[in-house]
This record gives sequence, structure tokens and C-alpha cells, in this order.
Amino acid sequence: MNLILVTACPQGLATSFLAARALTRAAEARHWQVTAEVHSQASPVTPIDDDAIAAADLVIVAASAPVDLNRFAGKALYHAPVTAPLTDPDQFLDEAQQAATPYVPDDSAPAAPATGAQGLSIVAVTACPTGVAHTFMAAEALSEAARAAGHRIRVETQGSVGAQDALTEAEIAEADVVVLACDIEIDPERFAGKRVWRTSTGAALKKPADTLRDALDQAETETGASTSKPAGSKSGERKGPYKHLLTGVSFMLPMVVAGGLMIALSFVFGIHAAEQKGTLAAALMQIGGGTAFKLMIPLLAGYIAYSIADRPGIAPGMIGGYLAGTLGAGFLGGIAAGFLAGYAARLVSQKLPLPESVASLKPILIIPLLASLFTGLTMIYIVGEPIAAIMATMTDFLTNMNTGNAVLLGALLGAMMCFDLGGPVNKAAYTFGVGLLSEGAGGSAPMAAIMAAGMVPAIGMGIASLLARSKFADDERQAGKASFVLGLCFISEGAIPFMAKDPLRVIPICMVGGAITGALSMLFQVSLMAPHGGLFVLLIPHAVSAVLPYLFAITVGSLVIGISYAFAKTGKTALANAT
Repeated sequence: MNLILVTACPQGLATSFLAARALTRAAEARHWQVTAEVHSQASPVTPIDDDAIAAADLVIVAASAPVDLNRFAGKALYHAPVTAPLTDPDQFLDEAQQAATPYVPDDSAPAAPATGAQGLSIVAVTACPTGVAHTFMAAEALSEAARAAGHRIRVETQGSVGAQDALTEAEIAEADVVVLACDIEIDPERFAGKRVWRTSTGAALKKPADTLRDALDQAETETGASTSKPAGSKSGERKGPYKHLLTGVSFMLPMVVAGGLMIALSFVFGIHAAEQKGTLAAALMQIGGGTAFKLMIPLLAGYIAYSIADRPGIAPGMIGGYLAGTLGAGFLGGIAAGFLAGYAARLVSQKLPLPESVASLKPILIIPLLASLFTGLTMIYIVGEPIAAIMATMTDFLTNMNTGNAVLLGALLGAMMCFDLGGPVNKAAYTFGVGLLSEGAGGSAPMAAIMAAGMVPAIGMGIASLLARSKFADDERQAGKASFVLGLCFISEGAIPFMAKDPLRVIPICMVGGAITGALSMLFQVSLMAPHGGLFVLLIPHAVSAVLPYLFAITVGSLVIGISYAFAKTGKTALANAT
């Protein structure tokens, strides 16, 4: 039999490949000829040619995203969600063969199957601090849940490379509700007048159906101002300093990565080569350490203030952040400056009455002037010196700490990284490491422990699914393979499906493995100059100071998690709606 297979998931990520792979293997086991078309963001789509379509006996479209079906007119076609074949591909092929019917083009029919009768229009935006995993996983989860409920949905992802699948003004205007699943601040002005529901990417990922139900029932009309919401409005988002801090970290992170890698590249020519003026090593050090790292703290402070007060907060925040750097207050001073500037700018914006004739000067003159004056004077005369003393003490401790203290610190940071896999505790440890990275070699050691510990939960779950195959359902084993790859990339969220299904076993085991990994990394005095990238950072010379000990620490932690969970897990259970 000649089979045409088309797979597409909402964000073109792992599920498209998993579905295609599972069905191709099952079909080839039956000696069917398979021609596959996988819709993915990772590589261009190669459309099936006309000859293959003409020779096809059966067309299977496992898609939860729009695909062109008109080209299959007259062919026996079976259409199902992209997650349907993951549990039992063989049974899925049997159902497809029995239920397939000649396809009749219908321009008015939706591109993806809908099971509900309401057919509401939903638009959503997802954004996490790093813009790598939670952003896209939450988008897929929301898309699947909306289609399962019979609603139309469009999701814009604001990831590490900027906005993708950006919502148009027409789509926003037609939407019945807007879901903002964002851990960082985004511009809400384009949603003014729409019913908006705010939540986190974690909530959207773990409980997408509940998120959409809450949004439809409880969303409130957006005023358009990022700092003002309707009185008594309800929201599922995490509010307050936590979100403001994550917004600052999100904008600072690319600067940290670029600066750290530039410094590492300067070491290629020798550890002290940058001391010779006029050399390429000196230029790389000037770009990384002399420029990028100096801009980190102003960026952090500026975008914390932006999260609080919108655009008027950026200038006073960056001024306060630069002062923090020059005063020696470091990243702690930058955080303080960001909050001072943000709340000062918001206070001036909301509480200072002005005549209409000069109101237009408020955002470009009055707010920046007053907020910058307040922030700067406060940093210089009140806050700067005490925080600088704290930073000096912390830096001296990190630089001169004995082996026992280093191991304990690594174990604590490692356990925190593995506690909630991208949640508040994880982000607190990660932010601590990123901040210390700007303080020199003493801060690069905790960063190494943090990244190593963040890799092992996802790798460990992949190992467990291989060691104890009989205890894992088919979809769990598929998720385990994806988790292993994500772990290598320092995307600990790959272990979230396992944690959500079996938290009482997964969380303690992951914390133990993470603590061991962090402790070993600190014991071996490994330093890391880049705060992201996983094992791929090892390809850059001197980005990691001791490669083999670092790999040993990661391997030990991953095996502890994998072997422990392989023994601890009981039964065979399916991961519902895992993507």
C-alpha cells in the first residue's frame, strides 16, 4: 500500500516529528510505502509531489495546525489530531484504514478538526524569560486544548528570536478573548478594549484546558495601559516583583551570553593574551568584558523599570543601573535601581496632575527627569554603598570559599534548579548565577553548577524511560527521547510531563540528582562563561574551564536520576496530551 503521511503541530516542534516517526515505523513494519510531509519550524517543508499523490492508496493527516488538503481531492483520507497516533501507532493505522473516506474539498471547512459547537475565536501570546522552552510548549498546549474544545486559536510566541506568528490587527479585532500566558512584561496596548486573561506559561502548559476555560469565563476588558487594570479585575498571572525581575533578566540574558562567549573566545589565544594591547584577544575581551558585561546591569535595571512603568521607566532605570555598576553595587544594585526607577516613574505618571497644555511632555521630559533624579540621588547617597559592601563580601566569599562551602553552595543551587523546572525557585537560582557571572571568576563557578544541575532532570527522565521500558507507556517513551535531547540543550522543561504525572517521585529524585551534580561541579572548581547552551557550549574553547570533570558531574547526576526513577516508578501510565 502507498501511504501519504502529513503531520503538523501548532508550533512545528517535537510533536510533528514524533508523530511522523511513530507512524512511519508502524507503516514500514507492514511493508507499506510511506511518503511523509512534516511541517516544522526547524527545516523547510518539502511538499509531496503530484506523482506521489496520484499513486497514493491512503492519505493520513495527523495535524492540529492548518494544512492544504485540497490537493488530496478524491483520495481516501483520514484526518486526526497530531497527538492521536502517539499512544498506539498500529491501532491508529487500523482506524485510519477503516475510517478513511474520499476527500471532498470544502473551502468553508476549518483546516483542523473541531469537536465543539461554540467555535469562539481566541488569540494568545506566550513568553517566558529565556524564550526557549516554556514559550513554545505553552503555545502548543493552548493550541491543542482550544482545538479539542472546538475553538479557533492563533498563538504568537515571543521567544528568544523575537515574535513569531505575530498576531494581526484583524485577528485581534475578531477575537472573543485574549490569553496572555507571559512570565515577562509585554506591550498590552494593541489589546485595548478586548477581554484579556493573564496567566503564566507554566499554568498554560500544565493546565491548558483550565486556562482557556478561566479565560472565557473571567477575562476582563483591557484598558490599554500596562500599569492599570480594571478595579477588581481577575487574572491568573503571577504579579509583583517576581514578574518585573524576570522581565529584566529576559532582556539582560542575550547580553550575558554574548559577553561571556566573547571573553571565552579571547582565551583561545591564551589566558593572558588579552593583556597585550592591539591584539585580537584584547579586542574580544574589550567587546565582551569591557562592553557587553558593563551593559548587563543597565539593561537589567532598565527593563525591570519598564515592566513596572512601561517605556517612561527605561531611561531612569538604565541610569540607575549604570550608577550601580560604577558604584560597585553589581547586579544587586541594578535590581534595586530598577525597582526604584520603575516605581518612581509610575508614581509620577499616575499622581502628578498637569495642565493639558504640558501633559504631552510628561512621558518624554517630566517622568524621565524626576524619576532619574530620584533614582540617581538615592543610589549615590543611600543605597549604593551598602549594596556595594554586600557585593564585595559576596564576591570575596565566592572567590575564597573553602571546598566544603563550595560543595554546599553547589548542592543548594543544584537542588533549587530541579525543584520546579522553570518555576520561581528554579528562576531564582538561575538569576543568582547570571548576576554573579558579571562579578568575575568567583561568579562563573556557581553558574557552571547551575547549568549542569538544570540539565540532569530532563536527561535523567530519558535514561529512566530506556532502562525501565516496561514501566513506561509508548507515549512516555517517546517523551523520554525528546526529554533527553532537551536536557542536553539545558532545557530542563523536558522533564515537566513526568513531573506533572508523578510529582511525589520525580521531584525528590531530581533534586537529589541536581544537588549531586552541583556539588561535584563546585568540588571540581569548574567555571562557565556562558549562562546557556548546554553541552553545545563545550564546542567553544575555554567557555568551560574543565570539560571532563564537568561532563563527569553531569553524567553522575543524570544516572542517579535515571536509575533511581527507573526503580521507583510503578505501573504503566500514559502522559495525557503530552507534546
